[in-house]
Amino acid sequence: MKAIILFVYGLIVYSSLNASSNLSRKEYVSVYEKIAIQQMNQYKIPASITIAQGILESGSGNSTLAKTANNHFGIKCHTDWKGEKVYYDDDAKNECFRSYSKVEDSYIDHSMFLITRKRYESLFSYSVSDYKAWSHGLKAAGYATNPKYAEELIKLIEELELYKLDGPSISPISTNNSSLILAKKSHENKVDYIVVKKGDSFYQISKRYGLTLSQLHAYNDFNPEKDILEEGDLVYLEPKRLYSRTKNKIVLEKSMSLRELSQKEAVRLKKLMRKNQISSPDEQLPKGEKIFLR
Repeated sequence: MKAIILFVYGLIVYSSLNASSNLSRKEYVSVYEKIAIQQMNQYKIPASITIAQGILESGSGNSTLAKTANNHFGIKCHTDWKGEKVYYDDDAKNECFRSYSKVEDSYIDHSMFLITRKRYESLFSYSVSDYKAWSHGLKAAGYATNPKYAEELIKLIEELELYKLDGPSISPISTNNSSLILAKKSHENKVDYIVVKKGDSFYQISKRYGLTLSQLHAYNDFNPEKDILEEGDLVYLEPKRLYSRTKNKIVLEKSMSLRELSQKEAVRLKKLMRKNQISSPDEQLPKGEKIFLR
């Protein structure tokens, strides 16, 4: 009965939001805590952090950006955004912000934003119940320019007792899904790898195959600035070889860098650079160039 009463109360509050009345902080929690908990269960982002950020970034859902674009986390467009856009003055004039058809999409995109960007990777080494570490980690990673961002999140979480949302209900992403495990392949150079699918992230892959993020990055030679995996990328699940077991050399069929060739041939980048006396891993080598693989 209590759950039904709370659900009805949430609907009433939600209706008040649609009627453009301002939500209090407690009302905001009642309306959106379920979505935050769902995201926590799926991606291990503390619900307390998600709700506190939503309150702080959207003024409890009452900001112009929240009401007109359903953007509750102040996420700007960035180069990878393909959805609707709105423009507001923020750190600079007329900045581009993401626009969503419903608030739930903003919460989902907030999770995607955190799990697909390399600068937020360290957050997922913290316990889901350690809201203080998450708060300071978000600030250190540059989520907001406010120097007191971490302190404000922690204050909100403690005043509203949001830490109670970070309970034992969390369910880790399954590592026993046979369809995922079957996606693993073996390179001709005897190194296991997967081909990235749409929506995959470094974090998801590491959890799926029981690796740490440090291991995953050590096994691959992506550009250090690469935040987001692209569909079709090869990701190795164990160390690449020191040399090719099947080829002495290769003649490039198209222009590419040693970094790209390293991922293609499953040979460590530093070894390729040393064997071929090439100092820049990202220099575009011309078609027809001979590259030694052992």
